[in-house]
Amino acid sequence: MKTVPVGPDLLAPNVVLGLMRITDKSDDEIRELVRVARDAGIDFFDHADIYGSHMHQCEERFAEAMQLTPSERAEVTIQTKAGIVKEGPYFDFSYERIVGQVEGSLRALRTDYIDILLLHRPDALVEPEEVARAFDELEAAGKVRAFGVSNHTPGQIDLLKSAVRQPIVANQLQLSITHAPIIAQGIAANMQGTDQAVTLDGGGIVDYCRLHGITIQAWSPFQAGFFNGVFLDSPDYPELNAVIDRLAAQYDVPPIAIATAWITRHPAKMQVVLGTTTPERVSAAAQGSDIPLTRAEWYELFRAAGYRVP
Repeated sequence: MKTVPVGPDLLAPNVVLGLMRITDKSDDEIRELVRVARDAGIDFFDHADIYGSHMHQCEERFAEAMQLTPSERAEVTIQTKAGIVKEGPYFDFSYERIVGQVEGSLRALRTDYIDILLLHRPDALVEPEEVARAFDELEAAGKVRAFGVSNHTPGQIDLLKSAVRQPIVANQLQLSITHAPIIAQGIAANMQGTDQAVTLDGGGIVDYCRLHGITIQAWSPFQAGFFNGVFLDSPDYPELNAVIDRLAAQYDVPPIAIATAWITRHPAKMQVVLGTTTPERVSAAAQGSDIPLTRAEWYELFRAAGYRVP
C-alpha cells in the first residue's frame, strides 16, 4: 500500500475506508470489514457526524464494534466531519456548532482525540474568525490534531486561511474516471465550443491543492456521477469498461483496482475514499494503490470515459 503525506506530520495510505454505510451491519460484520481493510494496508477510517439515521450513529457503531484499546487506537487514523445540520438541512460553521459536534464525535467514537477534522461542505454564512476560534480551542485541548475541508473551492479555502492559523491538510472532493470536472477543465482550458473548457468553482482546485500541500481525498471513486450508480460493468459505459477489463487482465488485478489506480496514479498524491461495506470489494479496490499506469493508459481511460483530450 502506497502512502501519501497528509499535512506535515502524517504519512497515510492512499486508500481510505469510508464508514457511512455501516448502520445496518452487525458488530462481527464491521470487525470483518475493518480487518480486511487493515490486512490490505488501510489504517485510515473516514467518518462524519451526520452518517447514519441519527447524528453520530455510524461513529457509535464503529466504536461499539471495535472496542479499541488505547494502543489499538494509536495504530489507526480516525477522520470525521462536522458542519451539516441534518434536520435543516443547512450548513453551520459557527464556533458553537463545530465544538459541539466534535464533542459528540469524541463521545460516539469513544476516543480522546480526532486525528483529522474536516468542515463538511461549505457554509455560505461562514465567519472565518469563528472557525479559527473553534480550531484553536480544539487543538489546544488536544481534541483535534489536524484540520481540513470537504468540497471547498480555492477561494473558500483562502477565505478560511485569512483567519485560521492551522494548515488545511485535506480537501475531500468527488472524483472518479467518469466524474472528473476538476481535472478535465484544466486539460481543455481555452478551447472554444466545449463545455469541458468551462472554468468551474473558481478553477484549478487540483493545482491549488498541490501548490498548498493539501491532500485531495476522492469520494465516490466508482460512481458514474452524483450518486447515480457505478460505472463498473455499467452498460452505459461499454468503451470504458472494455479498457478497464483489458488493463485489469494486463496487470492481473480486479477491474475495480484499475478504477482506483486511475486516481492514485495522479501526481497530486490523492487518497481514494472507499464507500463499500463489502470486504471483498475493499480488498480488490486496494490492489490499485500502487499500479503504475502509464501516461498512455491513464489518458486512454480518460478518453473512454467521454472526456476530450486534444
